[in-house]
Amino acid sequence: MERTLNKVELRGNVGADPKVTELEGGVTVVRFSLATHEVFKGKEGEYKEETSWHNIAAWSTKGMIDFSKIRKGVFLQLVGRLRYYKYVTKNGEEKYSCEIVALKMSLPDGD
Repeated sequence: MERTLNKVELRGNVGADPKVTELEGGVTVVRFSLATHEVFKGKEGEYKEETSWHNIAAWSTKGMIDFSKIRKGVFLQLVGRLRYYKYVTKNGEEKYSCEIVALKMSLPDGD
């Protein structure tokens, strides 16, 4: 049994048409945003909806869905892992960011 776990499961709508990049060796990476929604009851009993935006990266691997089906508004589900990284801006400032690396994606609506 593994001692650590880094797993994310999301279902949501694609926020914008993805950015597709072709790399050497025929590998493709697609990046897009995914919106998930949570409904909860506020202090005064009214229902509120909160939207969270997630940065997604997916690599063309065996078993991955056809990337051409990923477009703005499409509802999809994915299983992946969190990846944190550090980068330096043009001004020399260190920044940190997080993305979800999708390992499996599917279109539950049959799109």
